[in-house]
Amino acid sequence: MSYVKTSMDGPVCIVTMDRPERMNAISGPLLDDLHDALQRANDDDACRVIVLTGAGRAFCAGDDLKEFGEQSASDASIRSHIERIQRITRDLMFNAKPVVGAVHGFAVGGGFEWMLNCDIVVASDDLVAFFPEMEWGQFVTGGVTQLLPQSVGHQRAMELWLLGERQSAQSLLAMGLVNRVVPRDAMLDTAMRLAARIATRSGKSIARLKRLVTAELTDTLARSLELEFAATIEAFADPDAAVRVQAFATRKEQAR
Repeated sequence: MSYVKTSMDGPVCIVTMDRPERMNAISGPLLDDLHDALQRANDDDACRVIVLTGAGRAFCAGDDLKEFGEQSASDASIRSHIERIQRITRDLMFNAKPVVGAVHGFAVGGGFEWMLNCDIVVASDDLVAFFPEMEWGQFVTGGVTQLLPQSVGHQRAMELWLLGERQSAQSLLAMGLVNRVVPRDAMLDTAMRLAARIATRSGKSIARLKRLVTAELTDTLARSLELEFAATIEAFADPDAAVRVQAFATRKEQAR
């Protein structure tokens, strides 16, 4: 069973996270399927632009807390999980194809990070995004310790992380973290129209643009990913964090 679907619409490859029963929460199989899909899209000459979206009620609800015990069972499992999450960031940011995010519902934790890794973001007006990691005793990754302060400034970035408050599509637009806000039923069509326009541009020039834009980030972002990797390993292995995650997961299930 694949947790990611792909389809082509002319020169646009639509990559859809497809685990709707868990709001596309991050699991090992989803990470592997998403990496494979993004790599195939980046290697396919017929694909000029990638649209990344999610099936069902959410873009991506972050880590699947039901799998936390398995993910944190050993140093090897922790490292494998974090490496695979960061691999998606590299797939999105350090390949030649532009990525348009079509983001709706919830973009939480890792889902918020992947949204920030996209080149352009079309948000549905029902989007809610936030970082719960500090409440859980976990840590952010996706290079956002480098990317977010550059986008919104140090104090606003710290507020987003430390308080973990839910951000609406309009607040994200005001911060410059999404490019368009549209009704839910217009989100994918809007993203596809933008992607189709981008696809008419020179693929070689776009590849050069992504290479040069990320060139200045490469060293600092790579360093940020290394530091985030180390911090996330510490967080996953922290017994206090395990208690916090379990308490949050229990409250979430009781609220269903």
